[in-house]
Amino acid sequence: MRRQEVAAPVTSNGATALDVAIAAAREAGALARRRFYEAKEVSLKGARDLVTDVDLAVERGLRETLSRAFPGIGVQGEELGAAGAGQERWIVDPIDGTRNYAAGIPHFCVNIALARDDAVLVGVTYDPMRDELFTSALGQGTFLNGRPIGVSKKRSVAECILSFDISSMNPKALQAFALVRGLWPGMQSVRIMGSSALGLAYAACGRVDLYFHHSLWPWDVASGLLLVREAGGEVVERGTGKPAGLSPKGVLASSKPLLEEFLALTKDEAWHRTE
Repeated sequence: MRRQEVAAPVTSNGATALDVAIAAAREAGALARRRFYEAKEVSLKGARDLVTDVDLAVERGLRETLSRAFPGIGVQGEELGAAGAGQERWIVDPIDGTRNYAAGIPHFCVNIALARDDAVLVGVTYDPMRDELFTSALGQGTFLNGRPIGVSKKRSVAECILSFDISSMNPKALQAFALVRGLWPGMQSVRIMGSSALGLAYAACGRVDLYFHHSLWPWDVASGLLLVREAGGEVVERGTGKPAGLSPKGVLASSKPLLEEFLALTKDEAWHRTE
């Protein structure tokens, strides 16, 4: 595919889609950071799925900023659904890690991606509490606060910090624990931190050597797909090992050698099955 066929759009005043996404993420992150220590309205949108009034306020702000810059591009968000139609769409998660946010745990982020069909053109993941901005545009590498980053260079799973998240406590979550128990003590350590978007961003910069999750939505994974791949890594789908798209059955992200070893070591684990 020729580069011009996947180039991200530019506004009438010359701002790139990445510029707009960064500005929107910083503005949204500032609101989330201001409200972090304040009382919040917390409600359930499922049996165990939380949403706060801040999630809703942040997403409204994101939609307004992105739509003002690119009025012809629709927005798909976790809290307010999809608006607008077309080949391109923004995919946003106002606060990834809402359970952390509601509990006062400072590990969450704003997640923004621009996709054309199933291809992600721009990815931005912003941690406002640490002021850490992970950015990528297709074909241009991945950066943390403007500095290039890359996935883990570790040579074996035995050297690795593995990270995963479990979301709802369903059978796949229990199978994730069983998978790790089956590997133990054949790794350095394990982390469960509560934000899939930051988990993928941490894989992109090598803070964690391999990240996996059994079930994600487009707004959870869109930015991370590009961040990891542009950082030299791979994101594959649970159960198939094929490159993950925007609606995966689950994902694994790391360098190619570590993914291959991890999959070989855990191939018989129930977590990988897609039934």
